Amino acid sequence: MSAVKLNQSDVTTQEAAKLLGISVTSVQQLVERGVLVAWKTQGGHRRIPREAIDALKAERSDLLTDRGRSAPSSTLSALIVEDNALQRMVYEKQIASWDIALETRFCENGYQALVEIAQRKYDILLLDIVMEGIDGYEIVKTVLANPDLRHIDIAVLTTLSREDLDARGGLPDEVLFFQKPIVFEELRGFMRGCAARKARQARVASPA
Repeated sequence: MSAVKLNQSDVTTQEAAKLLGISVTSVQQLVERGVLVAWKTQGGHRRIPREAIDALKAERSDLLTDRGRSAPSSTLSALIVEDNALQRMVYEKQIASWDIALETRFCENGYQALVEIAQRKYDILLLDIVMEGIDGYEIVKTVLANPDLRHIDIAVLTTLSREDLDARGGLPDEVLFFQKPIVFEELRGFMRGCAARKARQARVASPA
């Protein structure tokens, strides 16, 4: 992305997402693939010309996979619960670089997470275990106890070892375990598997 003169019609990534009707992550992916033109300010903030957005809407509507009827079947929603701000930034940067239609939201504690889960049925839940107040165990227990939330794929991301977790009572068989520091290729594989399974379910539910 090359520097250009600031234009009043240039918009932020968040504003572009609203204009296109897709997630911020999807906008980032289009920029990284060179489909959507963008540039960065001296402060490192991404800006996208309004003309580029209008052109994409007119010429490549097939790439706007979050829009209309295709959104439920093509875009995953993930809730990431992590109380460390730096770790949240690492997750956000890594996930944005993956070629996965994924809409992510972050929570910094268990209370926020339970509120989010009650308001929206996420596809994926990634969470730390050791947190003040409502910890990861309580969140997992709450999700698995609710029949309406059994579709959620859950993975624990923690500094604890498998032995440490077993000493605390272990994890349910359906909950995956990733030890920090995270091997992001493994986490990416998990997310891609979730995406493939959702796509298969959508095809079965809506046959051509």
